[in-house]
Amino acid sequence: MTAKVSLPAPDFCAKALVGEEFKDIKLSDYRGKHVVLYFYPLDFTFVCPTEIVAFQDKLEEFKKRNTEVLGVSVDSHFTHLAWNQIPRKQGGLGGIKYPLLADLNKNISRAYGVLLEDAGIALRGLFLIDKEGVIRHALVNDLPIGRSVEEVIRVVDALQNFEKNGEVCPANWKPGQATMKADPKGSKAYFEKT
Repeated sequence: MTAKVSLPAPDFCAKALVGEEFKDIKLSDYRGKHVVLYFYPLDFTFVCPTEIVAFQDKLEEFKKRNTEVLGVSVDSHFTHLAWNQIPRKQGGLGGIKYPLLADLNKNISRAYGVLLEDAGIALRGLFLIDKEGVIRHALVNDLPIGRSVEEVIRVVDALQNFEKNGEVCPANWKPGQATMKADPKGSKAYFEKT
């Protein structure tokens, strides 16, 4: 099964680096929480550490939103550990606390439709999975284009706002801004205010 928005996220079990320990991680263990599952091409590269560190720097913001962050690459958990022990100023990760999963057999990347088969690496895929295990947002960037962690937080906020209030979030919506009811009258009331 290939991952698609509005369908259940493909479950998996993989060895992961969590802090300085190796653990088996199953996606289904995170039911009841939102999950940001993102893929990156390879350890010891260039754009990848900027993204991995950016997620670490905003980890508390995700935790405030009952949201877990999981990173995945086709590297081993041993490689993740070696990279995580190198200081940031030297191109390392400098102590990432959230799980970095090892997808050596490439089954997770393949299930989420982000594997470049010929190259054997994943594109920069990102999936927002809700508390019930359903994919609610997906974004895939080509290898040279890094993601915006701030935008991921905004999308988490929009999804949680919808789950709480049942109203949809218009373009560029941020917390505290107007939402709308997804019907002719409700949307008209929104547009009259803008």
